[in-house]
Amino acid sequence: MAALRQNATSRYRNTSMSTGSAHRKRWLAAAAVALVALAVMGIARLRGPVLPGYDVQAGPLVQNVVATGRVAAASRVQVGPEITGLVLERRVMDGDRVAPGDVLVVLRARDLEAHRDQARAALAALRQAERPDAEARLRQARAQLAQAERDHARRRELGQRQLVARESVEQAAQAVVAARAAAEQARLAVGALAGGGAREAQAREELAATEATLARAVIRATVAGTVLTRGVEPGDTVRPGDVLLEIAADAPGEILLPVDEKNIARLRVGQRATCIADAFPGRAFAATVHHIAPAVDPARGTVDVRLRIDPKAGFVRQDMTVTATLLTGERERALAVPNDALLDARDGSDRATVLLVRDGRVRRTAVTLGLRGLAMSEVTAGLREGDRVLAASALDADALPADGDRVRIEAQMLPASDSATRRELPVKFN
Repeated sequence: MAALRQNATSRYRNTSMSTGSAHRKRWLAAAAVALVALAVMGIARLRGPVLPGYDVQAGPLVQNVVATGRVAAASRVQVGPEITGLVLERRVMDGDRVAPGDVLVVLRARDLEAHRDQARAALAALRQAERPDAEARLRQARAQLAQAERDHARRRELGQRQLVARESVEQAAQAVVAARAAAEQARLAVGALAGGGAREAQAREELAATEATLARAVIRATVAGTVLTRGVEPGDTVRPGDVLLEIAADAPGEILLPVDEKNIARLRVGQRATCIADAFPGRAFAATVHHIAPAVDPARGTVDVRLRIDPKAGFVRQDMTVTATLLTGERERALAVPNDALLDARDGSDRATVLLVRDGRVRRTAVTLGLRGLAMSEVTAGLREGDRVLAASALDADALPADGDRVRIEAQMLPASDSATRRELPVKFN
């Protein structure tokens, strides 16, 4: 029995020693882990917090201006009547092509036709009746003058021989004067009625005027172009001032863009643009800035910019909504940083501040800006390629580190670009 108790006691002591040893090992392991964690935390605290930032890179850079406008005709011609009349025919429809002289609308004008017929009759009467009658009166007047001259000659001879009274000779002389005046008057009348004379010229002018007025009843195209709208149908009565048709004159197509006035400095005549119509989102086409309005619309605070469309874009239609991306700046090689890395960057100013991180410490650094956009901006002075900057604008003002603070950067992706080698700086006007 004693031996059995001794063996049991020995086993109990061995078990107790084993359990204590295990507890000590676990405690030591936990202590080691805690020490390691404290060491890591201490090192991390010494290295500073992890903050978002960017690597400054150099490469080709473009700046774009994005705006939305509409396709506009360079010239729109409103066609209206010059006289009052009833519409007999409308010979064109929306979308029809017209050339100068093409008949668009025909009016009925009975009163003008009557005036024309009256003028024609007057000219015919002058040629066929008045002129022959005047020529006959001229012949008669000349014959009467000849007779009066002969009678005067006989009486004068008789008076010299004192066979007739002097009074009779004087009367014959007066008859000659009267006959000569009548002959001259008849001659002038024939001259006025002769071909090319004053009366015929007047009759011809009156006829031409009535025909010209009547010609206004046929409304013709004055320019080559495309019919945009029509506002008349056969049977309508129209008056001067009514708009019957609207024609877009043939000219290079244009896009009218209203641009915020604060962005005028970015624009130049001749800048290239890539355009996409809402109706054809998969068919981009080219355009060029060819006019910038000299004045700003005070109500909207915008300036009108006109783009000339590439003639190859034959699918573009009037009044289509178009989004235009204008190339306003380009660099073959430039440093660029995202805009959320800039502090104190004001519109119209080329100065800003960045939080530069070198050797793990923050340095507040002044930079000079070049091309600027909504996503990124060019840095022309103050940074070099390979520098690292904090995304300062993404941090709370209270969380901004001070000069000399230790920080670590968690690199962020740069704003999306249009290709692997070109970064765009989109600037949206409106």
